[in-house]
Amino acid sequence: MCFLTFLSFYVTLSLCYGEISNFTEIDNERNMIMDIMPSADAVVSNLSILSTLFVSVFGLGVLAIVVLFITDVTQTEDAIRRNYPVFGRFRYLFSTLGEFFRQYFFAMDREEMPFNRAERDWVDRAAKGHDNTVAFGSTKNLNPAGTVIFVNCPFPTLNIDAVDMQAVEIGPYCRQPYNAPSFFNISAMSYGALSTPAVRALSRGAHIAGCWLNTGEGGLSPYHLEGGCDIVMQIGTAKYGVRDAQGNLCDDKLRQVAAHEQVRMFELKMSQGAKPGKGGILPAIKVTATIAKIRGIPAGQDSISPNRHLEINDIDEMLDMIGRIRDVTGKPAGFKTVIGGCDWLEDMCAEIHRRGIESAPDFITIDSGDGGTGAAPMPLMDNVGLLIKEALPLVSDVLHKYGLRDRIRLISSGKLITPSEVGWAIATGADFVTSARGFMFSLGCIQAMKCNKNTCPTGITTHDKRLQKGLNPGDKAAKVASYCENMVHEVQTISHSCGMVRPRLMDRKHIRIVQENGKSVPMDELYPRPDILPDY
Repeated sequence: MCFLTFLSFYVTLSLCYGEISNFTEIDNERNMIMDIMPSADAVVSNLSILSTLFVSVFGLGVLAIVVLFITDVTQTEDAIRRNYPVFGRFRYLFSTLGEFFRQYFFAMDREEMPFNRAERDWVDRAAKGHDNTVAFGSTKNLNPAGTVIFVNCPFPTLNIDAVDMQAVEIGPYCRQPYNAPSFFNISAMSYGALSTPAVRALSRGAHIAGCWLNTGEGGLSPYHLEGGCDIVMQIGTAKYGVRDAQGNLCDDKLRQVAAHEQVRMFELKMSQGAKPGKGGILPAIKVTATIAKIRGIPAGQDSISPNRHLEINDIDEMLDMIGRIRDVTGKPAGFKTVIGGCDWLEDMCAEIHRRGIESAPDFITIDSGDGGTGAAPMPLMDNVGLLIKEALPLVSDVLHKYGLRDRIRLISSGKLITPSEVGWAIATGADFVTSARGFMFSLGCIQAMKCNKNTCPTGITTHDKRLQKGLNPGDKAAKVASYCENMVHEVQTISHSCGMVRPRLMDRKHIRIVQENGKSVPMDELYPRPDILPDY
């Protein structure tokens, strides 16, 4: 018993001693912590400063993004930034950096299709009214066969001797002929394919520049008229805007359209460069109630035109239709086509002389076979129809051979968006040049290739209200006008360099065409003007 009592007492003392030892160690540790406490306070203080700085920088970054967002969505000058606030700014950053990295990773300035960067940049600068000079030599390869070179004169036209652009009469046998003031005009683009703000901008810009605006086959909308410009009303195979309930041409609706003073001419569309031999295509998603009303078709359904005019089976019926439109409206009437061969044109000219020269179309618009703004099957866009460089001189020569060159005005279309191309067309034989995609670029088109998907990022070919917000008609109208005015000025500059006081005095002798061997040949040797046939 005593042993057990002693043992219990010993254990108790040991435990008490252990606790005392633990307290001592804890106290020692506490003293050590107190010794290093000033260093820990400094670290905590520094961390607090860094965290405050991080939060401040992060907050400023968020604030900057908010400010940029508000700035982008409220501004009206740039469609990309308005439709894609903040993120849209990276496009211009990357475009700028591309100038340095392009030679390693991207296409060169002249390599893109269907329009290369150099062409788009020229249009962009012209639309903005910026300086369009370049430095350190041309980036264009002038050696490939087919390259156009203008023949400069040793004694160019002085500015004081230059003549302003002159109006040209179209339709001398009409009750209301049209004296067209500009040789450069806006080609056919339908309302429906184009958005409301795009058409508004084109209408206002055309009025400022003094050029005409072609409605395209989608009919005449109020937005075409509101800008006050001259209008060319196009009649497609579906007769949109001038059709009856069965889809036939309606004389009463023709008169209603012609009653607008702004409507100067009527163009019967036989075919177009995007889809020769196929009718127009407008997806159902783009056929809104407004567009359906203008066209005279059901809303929300695909709008597909016949691949030709059902009532026109030959040259006689085509001339009959043109004569009917001219008689009903009292205004000039002509047709638009892609050229595949010239035999039918010669038959047409012979028939015109049999009927009388007044029966001739007042104008012919020649489109190029390499596509246009419209959506189309690739085989048609790639491989059907002659290019404008071959078609234009052929048509001009046929009209000249039959003595109709002064009677029928010739309008050239098809990828002509720069001064050299427009100057070439006029010197080759065109009285007027029209462009669609050039004016789309002036509206801000970035060649996104989304024209047929209702997702155009610039708001030009979409009916998405959110995307349309980026296109301000007032701002873009000024760019449309500036592009047209700069085009006219630069073509005049080319003509003065060739020694001509105005562009329409240029002829094929003012052009040389580079051949396969690298040498250039005068165009009047490649395409000599034929003699007028004795009977005409």
